[in-house]
Amino acid sequence: MTMETPIADFVKRYAKSGKERLHMPGHKGISLLGCEKLDITEIYGADSLYEADGIIKESEENASRLFECNTFYSTEGSSQCIRAMLYLAVLHAKKSGKKPLVLAGRNAHKTFLSAAALLDFDIEWLYGDDSYLSCKVSAENVEAAIEKYSPTAVYITSPDYLGNTVDIAEISKVCKKHGVLLLVDNAHGAYLKFLNMSRHPIDLGADIVCDSAHKTLPALTGAAYLHISYGAPEFFAENARKALALFGSTSPSYLTLQSLDLVNKYIADGYSKKLNKFAKEISDLKVLLMYHGFTLVGSEPLKLTIAPKCCGYTGEFLSLILEDHGFVCEFADPDFVVMMLTPESKKLSKLEKVLLSLPFRGNIQEEPPKLHACERVMSVREAMLSDCETVPVEESVGRVLAAATVGCPPAVPIVMCGERIDDAAVQCFEYYGIEKCTVVK
Repeated sequence: MTMETPIADFVKRYAKSGKERLHMPGHKGISLLGCEKLDITEIYGADSLYEADGIIKESEENASRLFECNTFYSTEGSSQCIRAMLYLAVLHAKKSGKKPLVLAGRNAHKTFLSAAALLDFDIEWLYGDDSYLSCKVSAENVEAAIEKYSPTAVYITSPDYLGNTVDIAEISKVCKKHGVLLLVDNAHGAYLKFLNMSRHPIDLGADIVCDSAHKTLPALTGAAYLHISYGAPEFFAENARKALALFGSTSPSYLTLQSLDLVNKYIADGYSKKLNKFAKEISDLKVLLMYHGFTLVGSEPLKLTIAPKCCGYTGEFLSLILEDHGFVCEFADPDFVVMMLTPESKKLSKLEKVLLSLPFRGNIQEEPPKLHACERVMSVREAMLSDCETVPVEESVGRVLAAATVGCPPAVPIVMCGERIDDAAVQCFEYYGIEKCTVVK
């Protein structure tokens, strides 16, 4: 497939033109980092992201053809897209004369909570018997919750941080049966579209999906997509730019836009073949590791997640060993170490050699505290906008959480804003190394 790159081509011409830049940014193309000559603002001819009718629109249409849906660019990651798709869901509910209620997997990214605070929609949580990072709910779980709560939208995170996926196709059938929107945080799965058999949520029946291009495709940090299914009501595509603009900077990164533009060409120029070959190599590595006694987690093709306690290591210790051998992992906690791999990863054989050389040291018996439902005292919005204070976690029992107490990664809250912290929650905080939390005064 021949793929044009209108944004990148425009900027290259401009950078070579020698014109005096009497516009932002302040560096005027003079190099400190080395990329400044390509870093421009929305000057004449460069189009405007949230009113796109020129080269940005053309590039987005290229992406739409690749993903086979209505695709819009974000330069502020999936966080911007998550807020935008929830805004669209709230608008659609109100347009239909319904009160917005979102049924959400408990492992939602903390951006989901900030969206709830900004948009003031109600939430009912779906729980899975998993790590707080996972919520492996079934279509039957979702249907039972839909029948109980009558939500206007279902919000699922798949793949999750550990690489677990849920059956989006079956959940989609349930949502369509009940006339409920299906929103999917697919931040870790942009590449799923280009497997031999697509596993992308849009192709599995989701209505609106966010992808982080920068997580699994060769894009700059912050590059992301908001996808809207061709089968979704026209309302969503018609209002997508408005939704993204509401939560985005009026100075979107033009470097990131060029990156998204060039990724279209990268995908069109044989990416699927390269991806599927590499996915087979990862699959073979996983089989080999399991044969040698490693416990692996998740079904996502490009993520290698090891639960190393059976080998005598914590996730954090194993990540340090790997770093000593030149590998920096995406994430580690007491139970897991997560490695995100792409066809650009070049040292797979060395990684295999390092892992297989590790001596097994006996099973570590300590298990993580069980995730449980805390008492809901107030809405997310009310909690986040309350007067608050930060206290040591051991002094937080009985207090109401005001701000999501979690870093990024993994950015998945253990207790949700507006919930009362109990002894079990404090055990979870302490187990995962959280020393302080912000509570309502």
